[in-house]
Amino acid sequence: MARIKIDYGIDLGTTNSAICCMNRGEVVTIKSDLGHDIMPSCVSFNKKKSSLVGQTAYNSLAKDKRRATHTWRADVSNTFVEFKRKMGTNETYHSANMGADLPPEQLSAEVLKTLKSFVLDENVTAAIITVPAKFLQSQKDATMRAAKLAGIQHCELLQEPIAASMAYGLTGAEKDGLWLVFDFGGGTFDAALVRTQDGVMQIFDTEGDNYLGGKNLDEAIVDRIIIPYLMENYVIDSIMADPDKKQVLREAMKTFAEEAKKQLSFKPSHDILSDIGDLGCDDEGEELELDLTVTQDQLKEVFAPIFNRAISICHNLLKRNNLSGTDLSKVILVGGPTHSPILRQMLREQLSPNVDTSVDPMTVVATGAALYASTIDSKVDQQIEQGVVRLHLEYESTSVETTEFVTVKLEPGQPLSSVQVVITRADNAWASPKQSIDQQGEVIDVELAEGKSNAFTITVYDAQGNTLPCFPNEISIIQGTAVGRAPLAYNVGIEKWDEETQRGIFVPAKGLEKNKPLPATGTINNLKTTNTIRPGMASDQIRIPIYEADAFEGKERAAYFTLVYELFITGDDVQQLIPAGSPVDLTIRVQDSGWQVSAYFPSIELQIDDLEVPTHTTQSITPQQLATEIAKGRMAIQKMQRQGADVAEVDESLNQVQTELNNGAENHQVLTHLREALRKIDKAEQNTEWPRLEKHLRSLFAELEEDNQKYGNSETTQQVEQFRAQVDDVIRRKDIPTGKVLADQIGAFDFQLARIEYYVIWLRDWHNRFDTLRWSNPTQARNLINQGLTLLQARADADQLSGLIRQIINLLPSNSVPQGAEGLLQ
Repeated sequence: MARIKIDYGIDLGTTNSAICCMNRGEVVTIKSDLGHDIMPSCVSFNKKKSSLVGQTAYNSLAKDKRRATHTWRADVSNTFVEFKRKMGTNETYHSANMGADLPPEQLSAEVLKTLKSFVLDENVTAAIITVPAKFLQSQKDATMRAAKLAGIQHCELLQEPIAASMAYGLTGAEKDGLWLVFDFGGGTFDAALVRTQDGVMQIFDTEGDNYLGGKNLDEAIVDRIIIPYLMENYVIDSIMADPDKKQVLREAMKTFAEEAKKQLSFKPSHDILSDIGDLGCDDEGEELELDLTVTQDQLKEVFAPIFNRAISICHNLLKRNNLSGTDLSKVILVGGPTHSPILRQMLREQLSPNVDTSVDPMTVVATGAALYASTIDSKVDQQIEQGVVRLHLEYESTSVETTEFVTVKLEPGQPLSSVQVVITRADNAWASPKQSIDQQGEVIDVELAEGKSNAFTITVYDAQGNTLPCFPNEISIIQGTAVGRAPLAYNVGIEKWDEETQRGIFVPAKGLEKNKPLPATGTINNLKTTNTIRPGMASDQIRIPIYEADAFEGKERAAYFTLVYELFITGDDVQQLIPAGSPVDLTIRVQDSGWQVSAYFPSIELQIDDLEVPTHTTQSITPQQLATEIAKGRMAIQKMQRQGADVAEVDESLNQVQTELNNGAENHQVLTHLREALRKIDKAEQNTEWPRLEKHLRSLFAELEEDNQKYGNSETTQQVEQFRAQVDDVIRRKDIPTGKVLADQIGAFDFQLARIEYYVIWLRDWHNRFDTLRWSNPTQARNLINQGLTLLQARADADQLSGLIRQIINLLPSNSVPQGAEGLLQ
């Protein structure tokens, strides 16, 4: 079947997926092979290397995960879910039956192929696929790759809150107001503010968490209810102490938790029972069994912190837009977990009483995607049979008016020079008069039924009044709602070295600020090249790191945001020399489904368009790297703590990240929250930098005065007084850069003044710990230390000891050199 519009909308969900189609003005949900509106996003591989997708795969999931507890090996699994949460990462899923590590987009492609197979009368080659509003570009790129693997030639992405708003806007009774889309899915959470006026909808701000969803609810039941039950009734110490075995146990228990979650959405209590032989054995060889009852009250206690995280995100979203819950006319629920009566009650109590449950939270996104798809031209080549009259139509696919204009003309290269056309509304309540059409075209006014999608059939007649087959032969126009352009979910910019802070900071592109309507274009001017680029020299290159950043303040480290693309300009791209330090202007064009980047060098009038933007980007991180970054954050907190700063809040943030890592959370979930914690640490360091520096300066100067009284003379006293004036001036002006330099100067001067004290401390320490230090020449070191101790007894001064101390330090390994003694190394 040939289509001029895409018409198909797919909700590619973390736990469930759905496909809808616009047919003759109505959105039709395509039923699964089992007759359901939704299909589990579950993929399984059998021993014949065939894939099973959907409910069939999901039915084997519980057995697969529970069977793993008999061997305590995760690598024997062949059934996979929740892979959407790892889209855009380098993490893979190992299938024992396939003997391969499968990337998330390949598993997503299997889901898309199966959804397509439910359409029996045509091959789906174009579709709108929805993604969370807060999806990173790497995740969007992975979704596009999955679509291509599934045979979808023309794919466009649509933010899930927009899809939900579109479906609600067409079916909901209230057309005007301020809505909040609360999209709590299986693996992600989005909150979106939507303003509607006269049927025109515009999402004007979004917030969310790509690692917050139903999966977290399942894990909470496992960690706070089921595993404590097992620990009370069985001996599983060694299992819990082994990260791999613990993860196998948690995955097996999630199959029970998910069922409990579903049942407790409708019942006050649920019995969690396992069958004999379901599970493996504990440390003492006793078979694990589950026999416990979970109540809604227990569930509320477990779920409340997770739901509160989502509600807190909504409050922050409202606050930054100077709004409160009382300003919301509707809270629209999207996603399976929003069936929970616990969540609905919390939303009414904490956010707004206007919680709307009129739309099906499971299919609203796919419905909206199909509505949107009916407004987008398909770019797939249509195979039109010989003898079919080909028409070219131009019209608005959505309208808030009751009359729209449709321009109709004949495509060139056809036998007929003119035909007559009639457009008839599907309800037969309106039809246009016959209109003569040629290649110049005519405008036909069509009347729209209010508040619905209007289907029209197109009939073509020849001069004798005979009907002729034509393409297209039907169109749809949605009346009563129109969707504004999708907003940019992140600020877009680059990393630039900052001399003042001595770090690579995030520099935003003007025009690519968060919430700018897409497509959008941004510029960054007056950048400087860091090295020379010679024509034809591929090894000469300029690196352009582009980042996505959420809210940011001042000069924040780019490393705390997400690297989207690394672009390069090399000698192969230029025909003339670009000297180091040359000015360069960047232009970045962003669309939901792709980016374009160009560079202009004004000093040599060189324009480079369409820099190569990679499409196979992935984020890479390991648990070891995460642990290292957490340790760095911990050191920064300890340093602030030693200097008297209040670090309780940032310390708690980092502790939460450490807990996530210890509990086996996804690497990129930990990374996202780690970056947030490190940004808080950086901000705390900046906010407390002056008080800490002032305290440090006063302490250094007090120590200097004391040492000057012991070892100084008239000349050193004069220098101390100069330092006093400088310290007073820096403190009065709160001049951090000058204060840092002054602190180094005072420290260096005091070291020279009181170095005899340091020499005494070092010599005695080396003497006491001699056998524990790795001397390059122990005999020489022993002789030199003995000489030094003898000189101390003879009351030698610092100048007499200085040369001997330098010789001893040069015999030490670098990691054993005392602090402050580095300058004595040869």
